[in-house]
Amino acid sequence: QVQLVESGGGLVQPGGSLRLSCTAFGLTFSNYAIHWFRQAPGQQRELVAGITSGGSINSRVAMTGRFTISRDNAKNTVHLQLNSLKPDDTAVYYCNAGIGSTIEGPYWGQGTQVTVSS
Repeated sequence: QVQLVESGGGLVQPGGSLRLSCTAFGLTFSNYAIHWFRQAPGQQRELVAGITSGGSINSRVAMTGRFTISRDNAKNTVHLQLNSLKPDDTAVYYCNAGIGSTIEGPYWGQGTQVTVSS
């Protein structure tokens, strides 16, 4: 059974940083792209960042320079580093797994809440 588990969310002040993690179970991790999405209350889901199975940043994703994404295949984990956070970054962040460079694959995590507030 495939499972994606996000962690690292929380409450942070504007200008602060968080590192989110997405750990995968039950799949051959190195074969999968991992993409991060977020959804704020009353808003549509938004694509935030992505990294392909080969470890390349997905150039089809318009990722802000405040965020960086990396993967550690030995730990079946992708990290999303969020810097210079703004209140508009407040949302539930979800990771998704899809084969190769697929942006929206069949597997989703449960989400982790990021709240940016003073």
